[in-house]
Amino acid sequence: MSEIKKETLTEEQLRERIEHRDEYSNKDKLKMAKVWWREQKPEDRVKNTDEVPFRLSELEAQAEAVRCMDCIKKNCVAGCPVAIDVPAMLRLVGEGDFRGAVRKMKETNVLPAITGRVCPQETQCQAVCLMSKAHKSTDEAVSIGKVEAFLADWERENGVEIPECAPPTGKQVAVIGGGPAGLTCAADLARLGHGVTILEAFHKLGGVLVYGIPEFRLPKKIVEAEIGILGEMGVKFEPNVVVGQTVTIDELLEEEGYDAVFVATGAGLPWFMDLPGEDLNNVYSANEYLTRANLMNAYKYGTEADTPIADSKRLAVIGGGNVAMDSARTAIRLGVPEVWLIYRRTEAEMPARLEEIHHAKEEGVKLHLLTSPVEYTGNDNGFVKSMKLQRMELGEPDASGRRRPVPIEGAIEEFDVDTVVVSIGNGANPLIPRTTPGLDTNQRKGTIVVDFERFMTSRPAVFAGGDIVVGASTVIMAMGHGRTAAASIHQYLQDGEWAGNGQAN
Repeated sequence: MSEIKKETLTEEQLRERIEHRDEYSNKDKLKMAKVWWREQKPEDRVKNTDEVPFRLSELEAQAEAVRCMDCIKKNCVAGCPVAIDVPAMLRLVGEGDFRGAVRKMKETNVLPAITGRVCPQETQCQAVCLMSKAHKSTDEAVSIGKVEAFLADWERENGVEIPECAPPTGKQVAVIGGGPAGLTCAADLARLGHGVTILEAFHKLGGVLVYGIPEFRLPKKIVEAEIGILGEMGVKFEPNVVVGQTVTIDELLEEEGYDAVFVATGAGLPWFMDLPGEDLNNVYSANEYLTRANLMNAYKYGTEADTPIADSKRLAVIGGGNVAMDSARTAIRLGVPEVWLIYRRTEAEMPARLEEIHHAKEEGVKLHLLTSPVEYTGNDNGFVKSMKLQRMELGEPDASGRRRPVPIEGAIEEFDVDTVVVSIGNGANPLIPRTTPGLDTNQRKGTIVVDFERFMTSRPAVFAGGDIVVGASTVIMAMGHGRTAAASIHQYLQDGEWAGNGQAN
């Protein structure tokens, strides 16, 4: 996040803007100061797991919504994977009609309290906001995500309206995986009158929302509340069911009476670098480290939970994405005195959200850039005690468009470290493809092959979406897949026609 002046508007200024909202031209709006949200101070938030940003007040949300110029092209709608009518939503917020704004938002987004908090708005809806274009900075975009989170929280405190569902069709759909794609697909199918059961491998639903994203970014009570709405809509939940082991897809379709299946198992198979010493104790995948802390409450070890996690003095996180930032910032809150983030490129190439990088640095995470591990060494008890880092320099751009890191010959240093968290990405779990005959997968990635217009697989009645078909992506992208797949499943349940997948991914 760039260093810009964050003006604090007085209550009088906020009220004046709202009162005269109909008098402003777009030229006037371009000059309006952005309504910035308040945050916990770094020295306070590292000692708790509460959310970092404070919620916008009603006045702040209204005044920020007034900045929307209601563009003719509505680029923000096109930039949203679930196509929220952003200008209409903001117009209602500016008028103080929060209930109407919630209804408009939830026409296409069933998890707004979640997406408002973890969606990468700065690369999607806010990236194409005219405010961004005019000021040449996404920092100046209308704060769509913060307004979205405000609305979801406002509804939860003022009475949640359960979406209406069509009369029962008699059709039954099994959704495998209770993460963003599965939850969204289930909600849309329930609205259409179909019976839906979510089969989840963990003991709690939510997928990456509960085991991957830390409490300080997405409180578990908010995820539980959003999932609870699906229960009110008639969606059934079956946790602790490992499809491919507990039951197969063939059994779901042939023996348990399901008319269709949606596979939304995510990309939860962690990647490692195949380095010497990676099998030492206290070398974690980010998945394991965050799952212990988030879903299994390891941060309460010794008080309320029995799940152990390393008592570290110097912890190194390998990677530069959002999950790496989550791991590093979690370690800070677990009381680790020194947390390093090892990344083989420069900060400019980091794929993590700018806000997450900004927060991590504020909280004391030390960035060790243009370095990459080549070996870990252990002590006599089999625990990691040091790591060797290769210095890098940037060469020509690679397929990702980022400059490729090139090792500097002979530039290797060794550092003491007692915990390592590897966060370089995830692959698709092979369990379902391995136990489902005729289900085509990408040979290199292991992802399930689908037709991206309908999310049909090579197996009749089997659909798939989210990270299991594209690899590790974003929450909102997975939700977009879930919406499209639900419409496709509904069509299939009506006409029974199956085209099969026609594209490789």
